[in-house]
Amino acid sequence: MAGLTVAVAGASGFIGRALCTRLTTEHTVVALSRSAGTGADGVTRRRCDLFSLLDCERALAGVDVAVYLVHSMMPSARLTQASFADMDLILADNFARAAKRMGVRQIVYLGGIVPESSEALSAHLASRVEVEQALAAHGVPVTTLRASLVIGPDGSSFRILQRLVQRLPVMLLPTWTRSSCQPIYVDDVVELLAGVCGADFALGETFDIGGPEVLSYRALLGRTAHALGRTPRYLPVPFFSPELSRLWVTLVTGTSRQLVGPLVSSLRHPMVARDLRLQERLGLPGLPLDEALRRAVQATQYASPKGASPPARRRASEATVNTVRSVQRLPLPTGRDAIWAAAEYMTWLPRAMRPFLQVTVSEAGLVRFCVLGLPTSLLELAWSRERSLPDRTLLYVVGGALARITEGHRGRLEFRVVLGGRYLVAAVHELVPNLPWPVYNATQALAHLWVMRAFGRHLARRAEAEEREHRMVRQLGRLIDVPEG
Repeated sequence: MAGLTVAVAGASGFIGRALCTRLTTEHTVVALSRSAGTGADGVTRRRCDLFSLLDCERALAGVDVAVYLVHSMMPSARLTQASFADMDLILADNFARAAKRMGVRQIVYLGGIVPESSEALSAHLASRVEVEQALAAHGVPVTTLRASLVIGPDGSSFRILQRLVQRLPVMLLPTWTRSSCQPIYVDDVVELLAGVCGADFALGETFDIGGPEVLSYRALLGRTAHALGRTPRYLPVPFFSPELSRLWVTLVTGTSRQLVGPLVSSLRHPMVARDLRLQERLGLPGLPLDEALRRAVQATQYASPKGASPPARRRASEATVNTVRSVQRLPLPTGRDAIWAAAEYMTWLPRAMRPFLQVTVSEAGLVRFCVLGLPTSLLELAWSRERSLPDRTLLYVVGGALARITEGHRGRLEFRVVLGGRYLVAAVHELVPNLPWPVYNATQALAHLWVMRAFGRHLARRAEAEEREHRMVRQLGRLIDVPEG
Protein backbone atom coordinates (compact mmCIF):
# COMPACT_ATOMS: atom_id res chain seq x y z
CA MET A 1 0.00 0.00 0.00
CA ALA A 2 1.60 3.27 -1.12
CA GLY A 3 1.16 6.79 0.23
CA LEU A 4 1.44 5.99 3.96
CA THR A 5 3.27 7.90 6.65
CA VAL A 6 5.84 5.50 8.07
CA ALA A 7 7.90 6.24 11.19
CA VAL A 8 11.17 4.41 11.77
CA ALA A 9 12.57 4.02 15.30
CA GLY A 10 16.22 3.05 15.11
CA ALA A 11 16.64 5.05 11.90
CA SER A 12 20.31 5.79 12.62
CA GLY A 13 21.26 2.10 12.54
CA PHE A 14 22.58 0.46 9.40
CA ILE A 15 19.24 -1.22 8.64
CA GLY A 16 17.26 1.87 9.60
CA ARG A 17 19.22 4.17 7.29
CA ALA A 18 18.77 1.84 4.33
CA LEU A 19 15.08 1.33 5.11
CA CYS A 20 14.37 5.07 5.27
CA THR A 21 15.95 5.52 1.83
CA ARG A 22 13.94 2.61 0.43
CA LEU A 23 10.63 3.77 1.90
CA THR A 24 10.88 7.29 0.47
CA THR A 25 10.14 5.83 -2.98
CA GLU A 26 6.58 5.03 -1.89
CA HIS A 27 5.78 6.68 1.44
CA THR A 28 6.28 9.74 3.60
CA VAL A 29 9.06 8.77 6.00
CA VAL A 30 9.58 10.03 9.54
CA ALA A 31 12.84 9.09 11.25
CA LEU A 32 12.82 9.20 15.05
CA SER A 33 16.15 10.64 16.11
CA ARG A 34 17.87 12.99 18.54
CA SER A 35 17.33 16.01 16.31
CA ALA A 36 14.48 17.42 14.23
CA GLY A 37 14.24 18.72 10.67
CA THR A 38 13.96 17.56 7.06
CA GLY A 39 17.06 16.45 5.22
CA ALA A 40 17.98 16.48 1.54
CA ASP A 41 17.06 12.80 1.41
CA GLY A 42 13.39 13.70 1.88
CA VAL A 43 13.19 12.09 5.32
CA THR A 44 11.56 14.12 8.10
CA ARG A 45 13.33 13.76 11.43
CA ARG A 46 11.41 14.12 14.66
CA ARG A 47 13.24 14.42 17.92
CA CYS A 48 12.33 11.52 20.19
CA ASP A 49 13.73 10.09 23.40
CA LEU A 50 12.20 6.61 23.36
CA PHE A 51 12.45 6.43 27.15
CA SER A 52 9.87 9.25 27.26
CA LEU A 53 6.29 8.23 26.56
CA LEU A 54 5.42 11.87 25.87
CA ASP A 55 8.16 12.11 23.24
CA CYS A 56 6.96 8.88 21.63
CA GLU A 57 3.41 10.19 21.41
CA ARG A 58 4.52 13.44 19.79
CA ALA A 59 6.78 11.58 17.35
CA LEU A 60 4.06 9.13 16.26
CA ALA A 61 1.35 11.74 15.68
CA GLY A 62 -0.17 11.28 12.22
CA VAL A 63 1.75 8.04 11.57
CA ASP A 64 0.13 5.05 9.84
CA VAL A 65 2.91 2.45 10.26
CA ALA A 66 5.62 2.45 12.92
CA VAL A 67 8.76 0.38 12.32
CA TYR A 68 10.68 -0.66 15.44
CA LEU A 69 14.39 -1.46 14.95
CA VAL A 70 15.61 -0.68 18.46
CA HIS A 71 17.87 -2.86 20.60
CA SER A 72 19.31 -1.17 23.70
CA MET A 73 22.43 -3.20 24.39
CA MET A 74 24.48 -0.07 25.10
CA PRO A 75 24.23 2.31 28.11
CA SER A 76 21.96 5.32 27.58
CA ALA A 77 23.23 7.59 30.38
CA ARG A 78 26.45 8.34 32.25
CA LEU A 79 25.28 5.80 34.83
CA THR A 80 22.82 3.10 33.84
CA GLN A 81 21.47 0.74 36.49
CA ALA A 82 19.58 -1.69 34.28
CA SER A 83 19.96 -4.82 32.22
CA PHE A 84 19.61 -4.48 28.46
CA ALA A 85 16.49 -6.68 28.67
CA ASP A 86 14.77 -4.34 31.14
CA MET A 87 15.63 -1.31 29.02
CA ASP A 88 14.34 -3.06 25.91
CA LEU A 89 11.12 -3.87 27.75
CA ILE A 90 10.39 -0.31 28.82
CA LEU A 91 11.29 1.09 25.39
CA ALA A 92 8.98 -1.33 23.60
CA ASP A 93 6.19 -0.66 26.11
CA ASN A 94 6.54 3.09 25.54
CA PHE A 95 6.42 2.63 21.78
CA ALA A 96 3.34 0.40 21.92
CA ARG A 97 1.46 2.71 24.31
CA ALA A 98 2.21 5.72 22.13
CA ALA A 99 1.24 3.87 18.94
CA LYS A 100 -2.11 2.93 20.45
CA ARG A 101 -2.82 6.44 21.69
CA MET A 102 -1.85 8.04 18.36
CA GLY A 103 -3.94 5.66 16.23
CA VAL A 104 -1.05 3.87 14.49
CA ARG A 105 -2.45 1.06 12.34
CA GLN A 106 0.54 -1.32 12.34
CA ILE A 107 3.85 -1.88 14.14
CA VAL A 108 6.60 -3.65 12.19
CA TYR A 109 9.37 -5.22 14.29
CA LEU A 110 12.66 -6.84 13.30
CA GLY A 111 13.61 -9.44 15.91
CA GLY A 112 15.68 -12.60 16.08
CA ILE A 113 14.89 -16.16 15.05
CA VAL A 114 13.61 -18.22 17.97
CA PRO A 115 15.04 -21.76 17.94
CA GLU A 116 12.72 -24.74 18.22
CA SER A 117 14.92 -26.52 20.77
CA SER A 118 13.64 -27.01 24.31
CA GLU A 119 16.83 -25.49 25.72
CA ALA A 120 16.28 -22.27 27.65
CA LEU A 121 16.74 -19.21 25.46
CA SER A 122 19.70 -16.93 26.00
CA ALA A 123 18.96 -13.60 27.65
CA HIS A 124 19.37 -11.89 24.28
CA LEU A 125 16.86 -14.06 22.42
CA ALA A 126 14.44 -14.13 25.35
CA SER A 127 14.50 -10.32 25.33
CA ARG A 128 13.71 -10.25 21.60
CA VAL A 129 10.63 -12.41 22.23
CA GLU A 130 9.62 -10.24 25.17
CA VAL A 131 9.85 -7.13 22.99
CA GLU A 132 7.45 -8.77 20.52
CA GLN A 133 5.00 -9.37 23.38
CA ALA A 134 5.38 -5.83 24.73
CA LEU A 135 4.79 -4.27 21.31
CA ALA A 136 1.57 -6.28 20.93
CA ALA A 137 0.34 -5.73 24.51
CA HIS A 138 -1.63 -2.54 23.83
CA GLY A 139 -3.71 -3.65 20.86
CA VAL A 140 -1.90 -2.36 17.76
CA PRO A 141 -1.39 -5.21 15.23
CA VAL A 142 2.28 -6.21 15.09
CA THR A 143 4.13 -7.72 12.15
CA THR A 144 7.33 -9.43 13.28
CA LEU A 145 10.21 -10.43 11.03
CA ARG A 146 12.69 -12.75 12.74
CA ALA A 147 16.17 -12.84 11.23
CA SER A 148 19.40 -14.68 11.91
CA LEU A 149 22.68 -12.85 11.29
CA VAL A 150 22.33 -9.83 8.96
CA ILE A 151 25.23 -9.33 6.54
CA GLY A 152 25.97 -5.67 5.85
CA PRO A 153 28.95 -3.31 5.90
CA ASP A 154 27.88 -1.49 9.08
CA GLY A 155 26.26 -4.39 10.93
CA SER A 156 27.68 -5.18 14.36
CA SER A 157 27.68 -8.96 13.77
CA PHE A 158 29.43 -8.66 10.41
CA ARG A 159 32.02 -6.26 11.84
CA ILE A 160 32.83 -8.79 14.56
CA LEU A 161 33.25 -11.56 11.96
CA GLN A 162 35.40 -9.34 9.79
CA ARG A 163 37.71 -8.25 12.59
CA LEU A 164 38.15 -11.78 13.89
CA VAL A 165 39.26 -12.93 10.45
CA GLN A 166 41.49 -9.92 9.81
CA ARG A 167 43.26 -9.87 13.17
CA LEU A 168 43.77 -13.55 14.00
CA PRO A 169 46.22 -15.73 12.06
CA VAL A 170 44.99 -18.67 14.16
CA MET A 171 41.34 -18.75 15.15
CA LEU A 172 40.01 -20.64 18.15
CA LEU A 173 36.80 -22.50 17.39
CA PRO A 174 34.69 -23.03 20.55
CA THR A 175 31.75 -25.42 20.32
CA TRP A 176 29.37 -22.56 19.46
CA THR A 177 31.01 -22.32 16.04
CA ARG A 178 29.30 -25.64 15.19
CA SER A 179 25.84 -24.09 15.59
CA SER A 180 23.87 -23.42 12.42
CA CYS A 181 22.84 -20.02 11.12
CA GLN A 182 21.10 -18.64 8.04
CA PRO A 183 22.63 -15.25 7.19
CA ILE A 184 20.65 -12.75 5.12
CA TYR A 185 21.88 -9.69 3.26
CA VAL A 186 20.83 -6.27 4.56
CA ASP A 187 19.19 -5.19 1.30
CA ASP A 188 16.95 -8.27 1.40
CA VAL A 189 15.93 -7.43 4.98
CA VAL A 190 15.09 -3.89 3.90
CA GLU A 191 12.95 -5.09 0.98
CA LEU A 192 11.06 -7.50 3.23
CA LEU A 193 10.43 -4.80 5.84
CA ALA A 194 9.18 -2.46 3.13
CA GLY A 195 7.02 -5.25 1.71
CA VAL A 196 5.00 -5.70 4.90
CA CYS A 197 4.46 -2.01 5.68
CA GLY A 198 0.74 -1.42 5.35
CA ALA A 199 0.10 -4.95 4.04
CA ASP A 200 -3.15 -6.42 5.38
CA PHE A 201 -1.91 -10.01 5.00
CA ALA A 202 0.95 -9.26 7.43
CA LEU A 203 -1.09 -7.82 10.33
CA GLY A 204 -0.54 -9.86 13.47
CA GLU A 205 1.81 -12.27 11.67
CA THR A 206 5.31 -13.50 12.50
CA PHE A 207 7.70 -14.44 9.70
CA ASP A 208 11.14 -16.06 9.84
CA ILE A 209 13.47 -14.67 7.18
CA GLY A 210 16.86 -15.86 5.98
CA GLY A 211 19.23 -16.20 3.08
CA PRO A 212 19.28 -19.16 0.70
CA GLU A 213 22.01 -21.04 2.59
CA VAL A 214 22.23 -22.69 6.04
CA LEU A 215 25.75 -23.25 7.42
CA SER A 216 27.73 -23.37 10.66
CA TYR A 217 29.45 -20.34 12.16
CA ARG A 218 32.76 -22.16 11.47
CA ALA A 219 31.86 -22.32 7.78
CA LEU A 220 30.71 -18.68 7.87
CA LEU A 221 34.08 -17.61 9.27
CA GLY A 222 35.77 -19.52 6.45
CA ARG A 223 33.59 -17.90 3.79
CA THR A 224 34.20 -14.46 5.32
CA ALA A 225 37.96 -15.13 5.26
CA HIS A 226 37.73 -16.08 1.59
CA ALA A 227 35.85 -12.84 0.80
CA LEU A 228 38.60 -10.91 2.58
CA GLY A 229 41.36 -12.80 0.76
CA ARG A 230 42.73 -14.35 3.93
CA THR A 231 43.56 -17.94 4.91
CA PRO A 232 43.69 -18.18 8.71
CA ARG A 233 44.27 -21.45 10.51
CA TYR A 234 41.62 -22.89 12.80
CA LEU A 235 42.00 -24.56 16.17
CA PRO A 236 38.89 -26.33 17.53
CA VAL A 237 38.45 -26.25 21.32
CA PRO A 238 36.04 -28.69 23.03
CA PHE A 239 34.09 -26.29 25.22
CA PHE A 240 31.64 -23.42 25.18
CA SER A 241 32.24 -20.70 27.73
CA PRO A 242 30.28 -17.50 27.22
CA GLU A 243 32.59 -15.55 29.50
CA LEU A 244 35.79 -16.72 27.79
CA SER A 245 34.26 -16.22 24.35
CA ARG A 246 33.09 -12.73 25.30
CA LEU A 247 36.55 -11.81 26.58
CA TRP A 248 38.23 -13.28 23.50
CA VAL A 249 35.93 -11.54 21.01
CA THR A 250 36.10 -8.24 22.91
CA LEU A 251 39.89 -8.20 23.07
CA VAL A 252 40.37 -9.18 19.43
CA THR A 253 37.69 -7.03 17.80
CA GLY A 254 37.64 -4.01 20.12
CA THR A 255 33.85 -4.29 20.38
CA SER A 256 32.32 -3.31 23.72
CA ARG A 257 31.56 -6.05 26.23
CA GLN A 258 27.99 -4.76 26.58
CA LEU A 259 27.39 -5.55 22.91
CA VAL A 260 29.44 -8.75 22.62
CA GLY A 261 28.10 -10.47 25.75
CA PRO A 262 24.43 -10.86 24.72
CA LEU A 263 25.40 -11.82 21.17
CA VAL A 264 27.88 -14.52 22.23
CA SER A 265 25.45 -16.07 24.70
CA SER A 266 22.98 -16.61 21.84
CA LEU A 267 25.42 -18.46 19.59
CA ARG A 268 24.75 -21.85 21.17
CA HIS A 269 21.29 -21.81 19.56
CA PRO A 270 20.71 -22.86 15.94
CA MET A 271 19.40 -19.77 14.16
CA VAL A 272 17.61 -21.29 11.19
CA ALA A 273 14.30 -20.17 9.65
CA ARG A 274 11.35 -22.56 10.05
CA ASP A 275 9.98 -21.48 6.68
CA LEU A 276 10.42 -18.64 4.22
CA ARG A 277 6.77 -18.08 3.35
CA LEU A 278 7.06 -14.28 3.37
CA GLN A 279 9.97 -14.38 0.95
CA GLU A 280 8.10 -16.83 -1.25
CA ARG A 281 5.07 -14.55 -1.29
CA LEU A 282 7.13 -11.46 -2.14
CA GLY A 283 9.46 -13.26 -4.55
CA LEU A 284 12.62 -12.46 -2.55
CA PRO A 285 14.69 -15.65 -2.04
CA GLY A 286 17.68 -13.63 -0.89
CA LEU A 287 21.14 -12.84 -2.23
CA PRO A 288 23.58 -15.81 -2.29
CA LEU A 289 25.93 -15.74 0.68
CA ASP A 290 29.21 -15.30 -1.19
CA GLU A 291 27.80 -12.35 -3.13
CA ALA A 292 26.44 -10.83 0.09
CA LEU A 293 29.87 -11.14 1.74
CA ARG A 294 31.60 -9.72 -1.34
CA ARG A 295 29.33 -6.66 -1.36
CA ALA A 296 29.69 -6.11 2.39
CA VAL A 297 33.49 -6.35 2.21
CA GLN A 298 33.65 -4.07 -0.81
CA ALA A 299 31.43 -1.46 0.84
CA THR A 300 33.52 -1.61 4.04
CA GLN A 301 36.78 -1.14 2.16
CA TYR A 302 35.33 1.74 0.16
CA ALA A 303 34.03 3.47 3.27
CA SER A 304 37.23 2.97 5.29
CA PRO A 305 40.29 3.19 3.00
CA LYS A 306 43.61 2.13 4.42
CA GLY A 307 45.34 4.88 6.30
CA ALA A 308 42.16 6.73 7.10
CA SER A 309 41.99 7.98 10.65
CA PRO A 310 38.98 6.99 12.72
CA PRO A 311 36.87 9.86 13.99
CA ALA A 312 37.96 11.16 17.36
CA ARG A 313 35.85 9.83 20.20
CA ARG A 314 34.05 12.22 22.40
CA ARG A 315 35.71 12.19 25.80
CA ALA A 316 33.58 11.58 28.88
CA SER A 317 34.85 14.91 30.27
CA GLU A 318 33.12 16.68 27.37
CA ALA A 319 29.70 15.51 28.49
CA THR A 320 27.73 18.54 29.63
CA VAL A 321 25.52 16.88 32.22
CA ASN A 322 25.91 13.63 34.17
CA THR A 323 22.57 11.81 34.02
CA VAL A 324 21.34 8.65 35.67
CA ARG A 325 18.92 6.02 34.45
CA SER A 326 17.72 3.11 36.57
CA VAL A 327 15.23 0.51 35.36
CA GLN A 328 14.27 -2.28 37.75
CA ARG A 329 11.85 -5.13 37.03
CA LEU A 330 9.85 -6.09 40.11
CA PRO A 331 7.17 -8.66 40.95
CA LEU A 332 3.59 -7.41 41.11
CA PRO A 333 0.91 -9.00 43.28
CA THR A 334 -2.06 -10.25 41.28
CA GLY A 335 -4.73 -7.62 40.69
CA ARG A 336 -2.57 -4.66 41.76
CA ASP A 337 -1.84 -1.66 39.56
CA ALA A 338 0.78 1.08 39.27
CA ILE A 339 -1.07 3.49 41.56
CA TRP A 340 -1.09 0.85 44.28
CA ALA A 341 2.62 0.17 43.68
CA ALA A 342 3.56 3.85 44.00
CA ALA A 343 1.53 4.19 47.22
CA GLU A 344 3.02 0.96 48.58
CA TYR A 345 6.53 2.26 47.86
CA MET A 346 5.91 5.51 49.70
CA THR A 347 4.51 3.76 52.75
CA TRP A 348 7.09 0.95 52.72
CA LEU A 349 10.18 3.15 52.35
CA PRO A 350 9.84 5.04 55.67
CA ARG A 351 9.32 1.71 57.46
CA ALA A 352 12.36 0.20 55.74
CA MET A 353 14.52 3.25 56.61
CA ARG A 354 13.08 3.74 60.11
CA PRO A 355 13.83 5.92 62.02
CA PHE A 356 15.83 8.08 59.60
CA LEU A 357 13.50 8.77 56.69
CA GLN A 358 10.06 10.34 56.45
CA VAL A 359 7.88 10.53 53.34
CA THR A 360 4.98 12.97 53.11
CA VAL A 361 2.42 13.51 50.34
CA SER A 362 0.55 16.82 50.16
CA GLU A 363 -2.97 17.28 48.79
CA ALA A 364 -1.41 18.93 45.73
CA GLY A 365 0.58 15.75 45.02
CA LEU A 366 4.01 16.91 46.21
CA VAL A 367 6.01 14.00 47.62
CA ARG A 368 8.86 14.93 49.99
CA PHE A 369 11.56 12.55 51.19
CA CYS A 370 13.10 14.00 54.37
CA VAL A 371 15.58 13.01 57.05
CA LEU A 372 13.90 13.34 60.42
CA GLY A 373 15.01 16.47 62.22
CA LEU A 374 16.34 18.25 59.12
CA PRO A 375 14.40 21.11 57.48
CA THR A 376 15.61 20.42 53.94
CA SER A 377 14.11 17.58 51.92
CA LEU A 378 16.40 15.09 50.24
CA LEU A 379 14.16 14.76 47.21
CA GLU A 380 10.90 16.33 46.05
CA LEU A 381 8.64 14.73 43.47
CA ALA A 382 5.51 16.20 41.88
CA TRP A 383 2.75 13.77 40.95
CA SER A 384 1.80 14.21 37.28
CA ARG A 385 -1.99 14.00 37.23
CA GLU A 386 -2.19 14.50 33.45
CA ARG A 387 0.33 11.77 32.59
CA SER A 388 -0.60 9.14 35.19
CA LEU A 389 -2.96 6.23 34.66
CA PRO A 390 -3.74 3.10 36.69
CA ASP A 391 -1.15 1.12 34.71
CA ARG A 392 1.50 3.88 34.76
CA THR A 393 2.16 6.53 37.39
CA LEU A 394 4.61 9.37 36.80
CA LEU A 395 6.32 11.74 39.22
CA TYR A 396 8.68 14.53 38.15
CA VAL A 397 11.77 15.48 40.17
CA VAL A 398 11.21 19.12 41.18
CA GLY A 399 13.69 19.70 43.99
CA GLY A 400 15.59 18.41 47.00
CA ALA A 401 19.20 18.46 48.16
CA LEU A 402 20.14 15.32 46.20
CA ALA A 403 18.90 16.43 42.77
CA ARG A 404 19.88 19.24 40.44
CA ILE A 405 17.21 20.75 38.21
CA THR A 406 18.66 21.53 34.79
CA GLU A 407 17.13 22.74 31.55
CA GLY A 408 16.53 19.99 29.03
CA HIS A 409 16.57 17.12 31.54
CA ARG A 410 13.23 15.95 32.93
CA GLY A 411 14.18 13.93 35.96
CA ARG A 412 11.33 11.58 36.80
CA LEU A 413 10.29 8.43 38.64
CA GLU A 414 7.69 6.09 37.22
CA PHE A 415 5.95 2.85 38.10
CA ARG A 416 4.36 0.94 35.25
CA VAL A 417 2.62 -2.38 34.76
CA VAL A 418 3.93 -4.30 31.74
CA LEU A 419 3.09 -7.45 29.80
CA GLY A 420 -0.48 -7.61 31.01
CA GLY A 421 0.39 -7.42 34.69
CA ARG A 422 3.25 -9.91 34.65
CA TYR A 423 5.75 -7.37 36.02
CA LEU A 424 6.05 -3.96 37.59
CA VAL A 425 8.80 -1.70 36.27
CA ALA A 426 10.21 1.02 38.53
CA ALA A 427 12.35 3.48 36.61
CA VAL A 428 14.29 6.67 37.21
CA HIS A 429 15.04 8.74 34.08
CA GLU A 430 17.35 11.70 33.48
CA LEU A 431 18.14 12.28 37.13
CA VAL A 432 20.94 14.83 37.50
CA PRO A 433 22.62 14.26 40.89
CA ASN A 434 23.60 17.24 43.00
CA LEU A 435 26.46 15.38 44.66
CA PRO A 436 29.88 15.34 43.00
CA TRP A 437 29.94 12.43 40.56
CA PRO A 438 32.45 10.19 42.44
CA VAL A 439 30.58 10.80 45.71
CA TYR A 440 27.24 10.03 44.05
CA ASN A 441 28.55 6.74 42.65
CA ALA A 442 29.81 5.65 46.05
CA THR A 443 26.72 6.66 48.04
CA GLN A 444 23.39 7.66 46.50
CA ALA A 445 23.67 5.35 43.48
CA LEU A 446 24.34 2.30 45.65
CA ALA A 447 21.62 3.30 48.11
CA HIS A 448 19.02 3.59 45.34
CA LEU A 449 19.91 0.17 43.95
CA TRP A 450 19.71 -1.38 47.43
CA VAL A 451 16.33 0.26 48.07
CA MET A 452 14.81 -0.97 44.80
CA ARG A 453 16.03 -4.52 45.34
CA ALA A 454 14.67 -4.48 48.88
CA PHE A 455 11.34 -3.16 47.60
CA GLY A 456 11.29 -5.99 45.07
CA ARG A 457 11.74 -8.52 47.87
CA HIS A 458 8.93 -6.82 49.80
CA LEU A 459 6.61 -7.07 46.79
CA ALA A 460 7.50 -10.72 46.34
CA ARG A 461 6.55 -11.43 49.94
CA ARG A 462 3.30 -9.49 49.50
CA ALA A 463 2.49 -11.44 46.34
CA GLU A 464 3.18 -14.76 48.06
CA ALA A 465 1.08 -13.84 51.09
CA GLU A 466 -1.83 -12.66 48.94
CA GLU A 467 -1.68 -15.83 46.84
CA ARG A 468 -1.86 -17.92 50.04
CA GLU A 469 -4.91 -15.94 51.11
CA HIS A 470 -6.55 -16.46 47.71
CA ARG A 471 -5.87 -20.19 47.84
CA MET A 472 -7.37 -20.39 51.31
CA VAL A 473 -10.48 -18.50 50.18
CA ARG A 474 -10.90 -20.82 47.20
CA GLN A 475 -10.43 -23.88 49.40
CA LEU A 476 -12.97 -22.71 51.97
CA GLY A 477 -15.37 -21.85 49.15
CA ARG A 478 -15.19 -25.41 47.84
CA LEU A 479 -15.77 -26.80 51.35
CA ILE A 480 -18.87 -24.67 51.81
CA ASP A 481 -20.30 -25.91 48.53
CA VAL A 482 -19.86 -29.57 49.50
CA PRO A 483 -23.26 -31.02 50.59
CA GLU A 484 -23.41 -32.85 53.88
CA GLY A 485 -23.40 -36.62 53.56
